[in-house]
Amino acid sequence: MTKKILVTGGTGFIGSRLVHRLAATPDEIFVLVRKSSDLTSLSDVLPKINLVYGDITNAASVDAAMEGMDLVYHTAGLTYMGDKKNALLQKINVEGTQNILGAALQCGVKRVVHVSSITAVGIAFNQKPVDESVVWNFDEISLEYARTKRKAEQEVAEAIKKGLDCVIVNPAFVFGAGDINFNAGRIIKDAYNKRLPFYPMGGICVVDVEIVGETIMTAMERGRTGERYIIGGDNVSYKKLFETISRVTGAPKIHMPLPLWAAKILKSALDRYKGRHNISKLFNMSMFRVASEFLYFDSTKAKRELGMRTEAHEHSIRSAFEWYRERNLLT
Repeated sequence: MTKKILVTGGTGFIGSRLVHRLAATPDEIFVLVRKSSDLTSLSDVLPKINLVYGDITNAASVDAAMEGMDLVYHTAGLTYMGDKKNALLQKINVEGTQNILGAALQCGVKRVVHVSSITAVGIAFNQKPVDESVVWNFDEISLEYARTKRKAEQEVAEAIKKGLDCVIVNPAFVFGAGDINFNAGRIIKDAYNKRLPFYPMGGICVVDVEIVGETIMTAMERGRTGERYIIGGDNVSYKKLFETISRVTGAPKIHMPLPLWAAKILKSALDRYKGRHNISKLFNMSMFRVASEFLYFDSTKAKRELGMRTEAHEHSIRSAFEWYRERNLLT
């Protein structure tokens, strides 16, 4: 029996790859989009899906979109590593999630998968990968994005108490083909164009977008209600990540590590010469503060319970780079 499935955030990187996978199933797929949404990432599956116009921050439009749905994948959210959009982060990541959960309860949706973030999990301050049980410690570096993603998970917990069947997934740093908005892929593009002459002293957990899409769908099928699942892969220092990018793209190696204290001095100097330098936009102090920590994660639970597969991070970097190059998106 076919199901009616609603996807939020379907024009984003993770959301669009998920929609592509869902569109290949017999189920009826509905994607919540705004009138202003760029549908480029969904162009080749538009005949196979149904567009529903609305906005997660508009409760009435969410209620209308949710009517008659069996399952919901909530991938929508604002990813912003800074302090200039705090109100918008709250409105989209927290209040938007409240609207989705409330409508799902009201409409009798059978199950929701909430796509969260590893920033809602924590930081590996001792470089030992953390799992889902770690006590949240991102407040130590004061990142509003992380706070709102954690708050959204708390909203999920409240909805579950009211009877909603919901599972949480926490993707790590997602690379791969289809990153049209240059989320994590901005690192590849800017390293390739020699706009990153240094690297931060921290590290990240890299995962391929196709693995994320697969695992999100498996979480819908057999994830345990109320549980969270980290979807991650290789834990690599930024030094190692940039070595991989250099090897894959042919860009010059980046040899200079930049400690946080030195980054603050450099950023202050560069700000005096705005528009006169060729340094990546990624070099803002909020992002660099996060990049100076080790966001290393243990995905054993997702492997054990959801059968999550793994791939070397070089595969994801190569997939992303070749996708960009084929479409002339690297300039």
